[in-house]
Amino acid sequence: MTPREQEEYRALRDTIRERGTARVWIFVAGVVAWAGLVIATAALAALPVTTLLPLLVLAAVFEAVFSLHTGVERIGRYLQVFAEETTGWEHTAMAYGRAYRSAGTDPLFAMVFVVAAFLNFVPVLVAEPVALEVGVIGTIHVLFVVRVLMARHAAGRQRAADLERFQTLKNKP
Repeated sequence: MTPREQEEYRALRDTIRERGTARVWIFVAGVVAWAGLVIATAALAALPVTTLLPLLVLAAVFEAVFSLHTGVERIGRYLQVFAEETTGWEHTAMAYGRAYRSAGTDPLFAMVFVVAAFLNFVPVLVAEPVALEVGVIGTIHVLFVVRVLMARHAAGRQRAADLERFQTLKNKP
């Protein structure tokens, strides 16, 4: 590796570390902010539509977590293809993930977001809404859950797809 390539490698590794840490802190702070909004809207607002504000915050937190995760994974695949030879931490991590799929954690915290969406809907039911309110607000909540599950599915396929794309780019004349 040239000194420039070593510096790039270090900078990208630093980016992975910093974004990985930021992803967790954004999740924690976002869930705390969401929980505070749910409590406030449940205590102060009688209209079921007010649950959409905490849901919006929850969705924004999820999108931030998803974006950071996607970027970190893409940088990791870039390093795997362009900076590592045949072995290295990226190759080992990817082999481990393939061999022990159930041993990993959920980097998107998807199930926490799904549970939070259902908990976010509870104040709607407590407010004794009409059927139209339940239908509209419930549909919006379900759409968020579907987004989380689709993102989780996409994230599960991202490593292999990015690896293939970077290998194709590397092998192009």
